[in-house]
Amino acid sequence: MNDSRKATIAYDPVLLAAIFGLVGFGLVMVYSSSAITAQDKLGDGFFFLKRQAFAAALGLVAMAVAMKLGYRRMARLAYPLLVIAVILLIAVLIPGIGTKVGGAKRWIRFPGVSIQPAEIAKVAWVVYLSYSLAKKREKVQNFSIGFLPHLGLAGFLVLLCMLEPDFGSSVALLFLMFVMLFAAGAKLSYLVGSVLLAIPFAYTAIATSEYRMKRITAFLDPWANRQGSGYQVAESLMSIGSGGTTGLGLGDGRQKLFFLPEAHTDFIFAIIGEELGLVGVAALIGLYGLVIWRGIRAALNAPEPFGTYLGLGVTALIGFQAVVNMSVAMGLVPTKGLTLPFISYGGSSLIMLMGAAGLLLSISGASEGGQKRARSAVRVSKAELPIGGAEATA
Repeated sequence: MNDSRKATIAYDPVLLAAIFGLVGFGLVMVYSSSAITAQDKLGDGFFFLKRQAFAAALGLVAMAVAMKLGYRRMARLAYPLLVIAVILLIAVLIPGIGTKVGGAKRWIRFPGVSIQPAEIAKVAWVVYLSYSLAKKREKVQNFSIGFLPHLGLAGFLVLLCMLEPDFGSSVALLFLMFVMLFAAGAKLSYLVGSVLLAIPFAYTAIATSEYRMKRITAFLDPWANRQGSGYQVAESLMSIGSGGTTGLGLGDGRQKLFFLPEAHTDFIFAIIGEELGLVGVAALIGLYGLVIWRGIRAALNAPEPFGTYLGLGVTALIGFQAVVNMSVAMGLVPTKGLTLPFISYGGSSLIMLMGAAGLLLSISGASEGGQKRARSAVRVSKAELPIGGAEATA
């Protein structure tokens, strides 16, 4: 019996169900949004679905391995993972290794598969920050020890991403750093000051880039340049708006009929809104809400600082990308190029996020175990009190 208990992997079933719900929902919507395009351009309506299903299978393996190994062992891999991420971010910039698609070098292609180093870097960055902040938790408020080294490393990673260019991943890396530093107790003045100092650099990066300026103008008024820079945002808004309360019906969306570019990747949320309406959008947001709620719950109940920071980092990554992607589709923020977690087509993103979710489930198991042990200890201590001891103590 003791052996069977040791072999059991503890986890939060609500969190697991929400993640599986998102992955399954994503597979359905990837097929619905891509089948016609895939049939027309590739002669196989199931092309994107099959690749996404294969990525989901690999992601399931990554999740199981992460849960089996346990999040505590990831502390030993913090530096190796970060080094691998940096090597891949550099490699993607080398001619002949990185593949340029849509004017950006973000992929390294192998026979039958391609990887996006920025997706690996996000998870590696969360693991490294969690380890570093847990190690330096007594000195996080020290500028030269707790803040400056993390800011410098973040700047290096952002520089590599911007060279691709990948502005969305750059913003995500910085966001994760600020969230985790804030949670660890870094001085707010350092965080606010660094944001103020970064504003001129961000402005320069946008103002000197033609395609980024077009994204800004498209965000400010997509209808002013309906057939130009505002086309994608305008089509997305039309797609979501036409869904109404219950949607046009699964598979019956019109914007995916060669009107809305990237319908199965960055703008898959627009197809969800069109085909499933407000009901489908609410269900999707509800699933993300469950993941965020249970993720934060697991992080705050983790038995040690590393688990707390890791749980908060993974939850922040999922929540940030979900909010930004949905906001882009609704025209609330400029286009960023971030995937909708567990939903958008993209193997690297799905595999890495499912692996990260496995770490979050591992933390949830340790959190539940700690709570149960604490409750058991309280019951034992009460049972050991002499008769009348409880009243006397009260």
